[in-house]
Amino acid sequence: MGRVNGKVALISGGARGMGAWHARRLVEEGARVVIGDVLDEPGHHLSEELGENARFVHLDVTSFEDWQAAVQLAISEFGGLDVLVNNAGIMVAAPIEDYPIEGWHKIIAVNLTGVFFGIKAVIPAMRKAGGGSIINVSSTAGLVGLQGVAGYSASKFGVRGLTKGVALDLGQYNIRVNSVHPGAIDTAMIEGMNLTQERVALHRIGAPQEVSNLILFLASDESSFSTGSEFVVDGGETTGFAHQGS
Repeated sequence: MGRVNGKVALISGGARGMGAWHARRLVEEGARVVIGDVLDEPGHHLSEELGENARFVHLDVTSFEDWQAAVQLAISEFGGLDVLVNNAGIMVAAPIEDYPIEGWHKIIAVNLTGVFFGIKAVIPAMRKAGGGSIINVSSTAGLVGLQGVAGYSASKFGVRGLTKGVALDLGQYNIRVNSVHPGAIDTAMIEGMNLTQERVALHRIGAPQEVSNLILFLASDESSFSTGSEFVVDGGETTGFAHQGS
């Protein structure tokens, strides 16, 4: 307990799925958390569940003004901002010849431009605090190509590259920037998808709490010498092919 005592975190896409688990884990370990999402009702419910150490704010990550308002809420309610978890993301799946133009624009706006906006918005508060940790949730699709999700993969590769460039820019302010690359995780995003894990080393889908434990590490001072790095939590998906049934 207490691994992030005194820290204030802002989590985009925090109302449900992995984002909600990240919020619970950080509060459990002593942080105060601002939950940002376009899903107002579940966001308010989660804030009530977590109690006095959580607040909800409506956050459309494609709106820089929403980002600025979310940062201001963290400052006014909790006195500053130390951690950003850029968690919000969507998936549009289709073969490239059928990939919708509007789907491309939307996925880049949410998954990549939204991350850029979040980073831009938190810099003044983190500089004032003397440092901070920015955690950008990418995907294994940001490390290797996946069939049928060209836009998603492009956006997640973009998050990976953005992370590295920003880490170089912000290191002088003691602001660390890292990317997290989950594999198949048991959330609503993968419902209905046939994601066999027979060729994955651990032969299973991950639990969101397993990603949250990594988020906690990166939010804490335990990761104080890590920046510009990729942290993979995929059960061995990107390692190679395990023998079926072994």
